[in-house]
Amino acid sequence: MAIAGVAAAAVTLFAVPLGLVLKRSYYDEDLVRLQRDTIAATRGIDIGAGRSDAIELPRSVDRLGVYRLNGRRVAGVGPAGGDALVRSTLATGRPADHLEGGHLVVAVPLLVNERVAGAVRAERDDTEAARDTRAAWLLLAAIGGAVVALAVVAALVIGRRLARPLERLAGAARELGEGDFSARAPHADIPEVDAVAVALDATAKRLDDLISRERAFSADASHQLRTPLAALRIELEGMQLRGDRSAEIPAALAQVDRLQTTIDTLLSVARDRPDREAETELRRLLDELETRWRGPLAAAGRPLRSLVRPTRPVAGAAPRVVTEILDVLVENALRHGEGLVTVSVREVDGWLAIDVADEGKGFEGDPELAFARRTGSTDGHGIGLSLARALAHAEGGSLSVTTPGPHPVLTLVLAQHRP
Repeated sequence: MAIAGVAAAAVTLFAVPLGLVLKRSYYDEDLVRLQRDTIAATRGIDIGAGRSDAIELPRSVDRLGVYRLNGRRVAGVGPAGGDALVRSTLATGRPADHLEGGHLVVAVPLLVNERVAGAVRAERDDTEAARDTRAAWLLLAAIGGAVVALAVVAALVIGRRLARPLERLAGAARELGEGDFSARAPHADIPEVDAVAVALDATAKRLDDLISRERAFSADASHQLRTPLAALRIELEGMQLRGDRSAEIPAALAQVDRLQTTIDTLLSVARDRPDREAETELRRLLDELETRWRGPLAAAGRPLRSLVRPTRPVAGAAPRVVTEILDVLVENALRHGEGLVTVSVREVDGWLAIDVADEGKGFEGDPELAFARRTGSTDGHGIGLSLARALAHAEGGSLSVTTPGPHPVLTLVLAQHRP
């Protein structure tokens, strides 16, 4: 459209002045032609005859009028007293002309013995000049329209030639963003586009190498972690079979189960692409959360309450990932908080917000530091919150401290699943 607009503006800037020049040219030609015909007509007019003799006018398609030196009309048609055109001709002895309300008007001197004896005024309609002007304007409009049409066609062809490789490049970028690191950008023989394609291919290769190394490390870590966990489980179960009824053994087995689930979840998130079709029914998930955490919280003398406000609290995220994040948040409230722990779900502009609150003193200093730490920290939050935020981002959500304290609130925001 920009090229078409530029072409239309160029045609307009060229055609309008040209049309005006042609119009002036056609009218000037007709005035010259009328002037020439009028001069020819003066040869048949005898103004030197007596005043009582009628002046005969030659046959003409124009409206002629004869004027004496005093400016009075003595024959033909026209202003009785002579107009400015006649007076100018009588004063200068030269022809004069002008346009007047759609008429061409000229005045030429009548010479008797090479002296000005009067003037002849001739008037003619500008029909022929107007017709030629309309024809010129139509021709210019046709040429201008053809030029603009050709510019539009050229713009479409060129735009398509440029857009097609960019569309293919965008497709390759989308595939890369979705985790297909084997995607390669096609070349289009356009230097600028090909430079972007080369850079994108290099990025894809580097990411493929990086992800491959991370996946290999994840597989090795999984093997190394699962072996001692299995050995620990066997040892604990063996102690139960040998008659050891200590209350710590079931608790230890529960922690082993949770650690195994956490490892499986983290490895799955690291290896797999996010499932955009996944959904989590938060009402059911919070019921399971209460069942899992009510005992540990009650043992510390602290109650747990859950509240779900939306009528359809279904989040677009993997259930095990949401479970892992909420476990981290509730465990954080158990270890570092005080009093009642509340887990509530609310709807915010098409998103679902899960608030985990307690009655403790909250975070000291900048709460963002709790998410940034990768090792132990002075406030004791460790890597749990950092891991939970990473998992939230992997599911297209976010995790933040909405109320630092006292009575701190951490909020997990997830996209609401649309059926």
